[in-house]
Amino acid sequence: MLHPSYADLMKVVNSDVEPGEARVVNSRYSIVMATSKRARQIIAGDDPLINAKDSKPLSIAVEELNQGKIKILSDEE
Repeated sequence: MLHPSYADLMKVVNSDVEPGEARVVNSRYSIVMATSKRARQIIAGDDPLINAKDSKPLSIAVEELNQGKIKILSDEE
C-alpha cells in the first residue's frame, strides 16, 4: 500500500486551488506520472529536495510531493 494514499497526495496538490477553479489533478494517473518523472530526474543525478538517506527514488519523489516540495503544473501553466 502506498503511504500517503493517492487521495492524500491529490489533496496536497490541489490545496492551492481557489474555490471555483479547476483542480490541477483529477486522477491517480497524474500523480503516478508526476512522481515517476521526478524519480527519473533523481536517478539522472538531481539532488533530492528532502533529507532521504537510503531511500528509493520513487519513495523520495512521493515524499517530496507530499511535503509540497514539488508542484504539478496545470496545462495552462
